[in-house]
Amino acid sequence: MPPRPLRALAALCLTASTAAFAADTAPTPADPHQWLEDVGGDKALDWVRAHNASSLKVLQAQPGYDAMRARLLAVLDASDRIPMVSRQGEHLYNVWKDKDHPRGLWRRTTLAEYRKATPKWDVVLDLDALAKAEGENWVWGGADCLPGGTRCLIATSRGGADARVVREFDLTRRAFVKGGFTLPEAKSSVEWLDANTLLVGTDFGPGSMTDSGYPRVIKRWLRGTPLARATPVFEVKATDMSAGAWVDHTPGYKRVAFIRTPDFFTNEVSLWQGGKLVPVDKPADVKVAAVKQRLVFEPRADWTVGGTTWPKGSLLTADAAAWQRGERTLHAVFTPTATRSLDTWSATQDGLLLNVLDNVVGKVAYARWDGKAWQTQDLATPSPGKAAAYALYDPQVQRDPLGNAYLLTYADFLTPESLYVGSVTAGAPEQIKSRQPWFDTAGMKVEQRFATSRDGTKVPYFVVWPKGATASGDNPTLLYGYGGFEVAMEPFYSGSIGNAWLGKGGVYVLANIRGGGEFGPAWHQAALKENRQRAYDDFIAVAEDLIATKVTNPQHLGAQGGSNGGLLMGVMATQRPDLFNAIWCQVPLLDMRRFNVLLAGASWMAEYGNPDDPAQWAYIAKYSPYHNLKKDQKYPPVFFQTSTRDDRVHPGHARKMAARMEEMGLPFYYHENIEGGHGGAADNSQRATMQALGYTYLWMQLGKP
Repeated sequence: MPPRPLRALAALCLTASTAAFAADTAPTPADPHQWLEDVGGDKALDWVRAHNASSLKVLQAQPGYDAMRARLLAVLDASDRIPMVSRQGEHLYNVWKDKDHPRGLWRRTTLAEYRKATPKWDVVLDLDALAKAEGENWVWGGADCLPGGTRCLIATSRGGADARVVREFDLTRRAFVKGGFTLPEAKSSVEWLDANTLLVGTDFGPGSMTDSGYPRVIKRWLRGTPLARATPVFEVKATDMSAGAWVDHTPGYKRVAFIRTPDFFTNEVSLWQGGKLVPVDKPADVKVAAVKQRLVFEPRADWTVGGTTWPKGSLLTADAAAWQRGERTLHAVFTPTATRSLDTWSATQDGLLLNVLDNVVGKVAYARWDGKAWQTQDLATPSPGKAAAYALYDPQVQRDPLGNAYLLTYADFLTPESLYVGSVTAGAPEQIKSRQPWFDTAGMKVEQRFATSRDGTKVPYFVVWPKGATASGDNPTLLYGYGGFEVAMEPFYSGSIGNAWLGKGGVYVLANIRGGGEFGPAWHQAALKENRQRAYDDFIAVAEDLIATKVTNPQHLGAQGGSNGGLLMGVMATQRPDLFNAIWCQVPLLDMRRFNVLLAGASWMAEYGNPDDPAQWAYIAKYSPYHNLKKDQKYPPVFFQTSTRDDRVHPGHARKMAARMEEMGLPFYYHENIEGGHGGAADNSQRATMQALGYTYLWMQLGKP
């Protein structure tokens, strides 16, 4: 999976062995700091501890640090947080963390209970108790339950890494199954074929993983047999990104599919039919899913079928059996416009729920088949922030009473999260939960503006003004960006930002730069590979617009980004240090010469290009932050934050960039959390520390005298 924006990181399943915690390749003389890629090496960790101590000594000594951290922890542990759920059968499942359960409780309830202000929860697994009993720092990694059964595959990781241990769990006994399916720590892909059979991709040993660190081989594993005797059923090339499997357990429509993924944005899908694999005929850049009798397609490029050209970003359906017979009739569920794009979708019993972005504002639509075509209408939702709905339909439940029900969430920059339950056959949804405000929004306001990038493209961004702020030209201002992997930056509510930034008089800005998904695939593709500079030009244009319109000035302007956004921060520091007085650079990519050989980096070459190809390195080299530092250039003191246990984006990126800056006598701060994975923190206490350090740094750099 891609590096993700830090404020919205999810537990995403990547694939690589635990050997990834060692140095990836032998050092070369060309990079004197390559020894810092030895993640757990004593010499490298001594360097980390020394630089942590130096930075913490300064940041934690700042007035107000302790009070800020305590307030942020209270926000993160708040009991009024809305417990988001997923459905299986009659139960809604949730993972809950608070001060008493920092690792989390996996628990469940019914919809009737969930509607109540204080539902009764049935605790299925206590992660804190498990961690204590087993002497491990377990972090929840997800559960995959056999439809209609009582068995689940539960994943836990040490310290929040992507590599996970997978064990079979009995929902009835509330215990792991003795002698059941168990996978050792790895970045595995697992699907239930039936109650006694799994389709498994994992680290089986040499040759079983791709160059990207994903499974290369899928095997059929029978209960009661050792993993070593599992039968290979599908494999891809080592140079491909991954091999995968997918099983649709819908009664009457059971399907088994195998997926070859050559790179991040293409795939080939074959269905197991009549004892053989039958390819689904489609271009490699078209995503495909199945809902009952239909195949659902999402083209990432314009797609001509039967004389009709469907624009990229459409949602299309076909009769699955007819398509596999060679018929080529498609029906449009959604087609994009210049401002309206599809974000996500889910299936109800009788139709499809669509989450749509209209000029980066979230809306929800419902599509139903009338026998000839899809009829689509917008549903009543709050506005103008992020509204998103997902269906509660469970195809395993016969005559499902919740077949047309959905849950809807809403939030904007000044409105806390609220949760609604509705039905596509009824009117407006009913609000059943809402959070209390975590900061006083009186006098605050939100604007959507547009900056003009270097090539003339209009780039939207949101400005959140604190109480009493005017266009005085000297407001402390924090500009956040991501710009990659077709991930959209949408309005959101944050008690942390409200308390640590807005409530103290800071202006918050969210940029919707190219490379993201705010306007569908085209917005993303405009900044791929050789056009990557466009994303950086967009962010620069927003920064310049903030200065030109006297929102702030360079002395009081800071920037923040994580992961791919951390790369953005490195580029801002090296290309336009004159625009910023603070750069908060989190779990970043920075050495773009070696990103493809570090951990999951090879899987991102479809986004950035291949640095081992001289022609592609020529354009990557122009922005690679690690290679564009100059000793005689004045830079803002960058604050690097990363995690030792991040096995997605290698901590060596931040380590080496800081070491090179130190070598040049340039100022910086550095903090590496030993736990946390790609999210940087394994629990709310660690997360509060990371946030408090970051906001303390920002106020130290950007605050008015």
